[in-house]
Amino acid sequence: MSEFTAEPAAKIHALLIGINHYPANRFYKPLKGCVRDINLVDDYLQTSFNIPSEDIYRLISETPKKKTETTAGITTEESPKETVSIEGNPKQGEATYENIVRAFTDITNSAKAGDQIYIHYCGHGGRATTRYPELKGEGQNDEGLVPTDIGTAGHYVRDIEMATLLKRMTDKGMMVTMVLDSCHSGGATRGDCGVRGSSEVDTDTKTAESLVASREELLANWRSLTDGSGPTNSSASRQTNWIPESPQYVVLAACRPSELAFEYVVNKGANGKERHGALTYWMIDTLTTFGNEISYRALHDRVSAKIQSKFPAQLPMLMGDAERIILESDRKTRPYTATVLGTNAESSSVSLSAGQPQGTTRGARFAIYPLSTQDFTDKSLQQAIVEITKVGASQSSARILPATEGGLGDVQTISQISQGSPALKLSTPVDLLRKVRLYDQKTLGNGDNELPENLVSQQTSALEAVRQAIANNGWVTEITEEDQESDYQVSIGPAGEYEICVGMPLKNLTPPLMIDDPNAPQKIVNRLVHLAKYQAVQALDNPGAAIATELTYELLDEHRNPLPPANPVALKNGGKIYLRLCNTGPKPLNIALLDLEPTWAISQVHIQGIESPFYQLSSKETLDTPLRFKLPQTSQYQQAKEILKIFATRGPADFRLLRLPSLDEELQNKPEAATRSLGSPFSKLLEAVGGDPAIAPALSRAVVYDSAPEAEWATHQVQLVVGD
Repeated sequence: MSEFTAEPAAKIHALLIGINHYPANRFYKPLKGCVRDINLVDDYLQTSFNIPSEDIYRLISETPKKKTETTAGITTEESPKETVSIEGNPKQGEATYENIVRAFTDITNSAKAGDQIYIHYCGHGGRATTRYPELKGEGQNDEGLVPTDIGTAGHYVRDIEMATLLKRMTDKGMMVTMVLDSCHSGGATRGDCGVRGSSEVDTDTKTAESLVASREELLANWRSLTDGSGPTNSSASRQTNWIPESPQYVVLAACRPSELAFEYVVNKGANGKERHGALTYWMIDTLTTFGNEISYRALHDRVSAKIQSKFPAQLPMLMGDAERIILESDRKTRPYTATVLGTNAESSSVSLSAGQPQGTTRGARFAIYPLSTQDFTDKSLQQAIVEITKVGASQSSARILPATEGGLGDVQTISQISQGSPALKLSTPVDLLRKVRLYDQKTLGNGDNELPENLVSQQTSALEAVRQAIANNGWVTEITEEDQESDYQVSIGPAGEYEICVGMPLKNLTPPLMIDDPNAPQKIVNRLVHLAKYQAVQALDNPGAAIATELTYELLDEHRNPLPPANPVALKNGGKIYLRLCNTGPKPLNIALLDLEPTWAISQVHIQGIESPFYQLSSKETLDTPLRFKLPQTSQYQQAKEILKIFATRGPADFRLLRLPSLDEELQNKPEAATRSLGSPFSKLLEAVGGDPAIAPALSRAVVYDSAPEAEWATHQVQLVVGD
């Protein structure tokens, strides 16, 4: 009898790098959310993927907390943490240049072909004068990760080094996923958030040699990845030329090279000051909501929608095999479910294993299924529909909904719900009420957050006029507490204009509204309402929809050849493409296509040239829709972001209520539209989101989609960048 030895199962190895502490340097300020991000990712990997802690490298640099004590009039301060050598504990240590390079090398040496490698970096991204002018040209820059010891050792983990580190992994047959929650360029923020990058280029040409490889090996690997091409200063090539040409590699980056990566107070926590990186937070929220059995494309689409609705200046990038399942090699899809932790017959309520870190909010709805459920598309198996009433740190309470509120009634009682039963997320409340901070604390000067002398004294009175205009508005409300997170900040700009900021002043808000115009305060409030409605549409999603996988899409060039995988997709100004939609399901789908334009307008694309609320896509039908995108006809646009939002519904729905004019046009009161007579729960949701801007929506904070079968809907989002 022949002896057979089974191949060892593929393992997952993780390298998690989080850097808040950046001492002794002039480029990179301390950050607040990076270590917290890494802890969030670490918990998720161990809980959802069962990765043992010994397979996770953690390189963490936390900013030392100041400790002030007064003894006999003497104030002392806690000394900075010592740098921990990775040699003492090979999988724990400070995030120094040497330790980062060594961790990459150790993982490459110990992992085997077919193993999954997960790398997550949270910290500053930086730019420095290139050490390799023969590759990039004189005066060009290297981009890279910024270790905690940048101020002393002076080393970046440069893109040319990263190319070699990753190529070694893919050459060995490993499947690599890399998440970069940082940016290449930065700037001073003016709102309740921070930026993970510096606006300056480090011109100090360090002479120390790379610890990754010899100069000859680094040059050879870079040339092999760029097909031997010579120096280039193309921003397009900088986005991708350090990525190994391999289907075994995926990168999810927080933003494009010219943009900002934000961290902000997502979950206020106990002290009201807990920041997270926008990319990391919404990535974990998406995986917890949808499950880790979704594709990287689906992950990117949802994360981008969430981030763009909050930070228009940040557009995440996806490169590599977008259709692959997270940390797998196959393409199967299975829904993620929370778990029933307990039931309470007295209050007709349950507790679920979904809390604040997963983005659970009051009003979210879940369907509870029996323990043995395999097919979550079979709604006849549902035992109850529950709605979240109280959100905790790791679990939430939910009430069982009666039939009159979209539940299942009293046919099946709470006694049939077992501890451990799966709960599938059906819907998330749509936040319509946006919070505004009026900021009048700018000081005298010419820099960021400063004003000329004649304007410093006018801030308070100019913003008081805005405060009065905001009063009793149902779409935006003012906040005054320092710890409370705002969606928008209104302040005065250096030319005497009102500014609307989301971290940075929003661009393309034309024409400028000057503080000496008596009509400007009301116009500013109108713009805030416009932005609130635009971003509410952008954030619409329905993660529990059974039809989400039935509608597929693909972008084709003008000759109908598939465009190379990229997200966002780069298009020439005026270029023609096709959007291919396919209904893979057994029933017709009603399709609507919205264009979220860079002028803050929302228009509906007429499929097949037919002006209709929706187009019915038959089962197994494939449809190609020609599209042409042009930059707005003003000189301020050199490049513009465009978003296509594709909706699929089972029942009828009219999306005309969601249309918006450009921001420099007046918002009009909405006429009565067909949606108002449809009466379905989804139509009521559209009516609330697209309601009259002059009237407060009936449910301003949490408009909840009722999960009635006839109102099933799903959405996909396509990111585009249009430029010359």
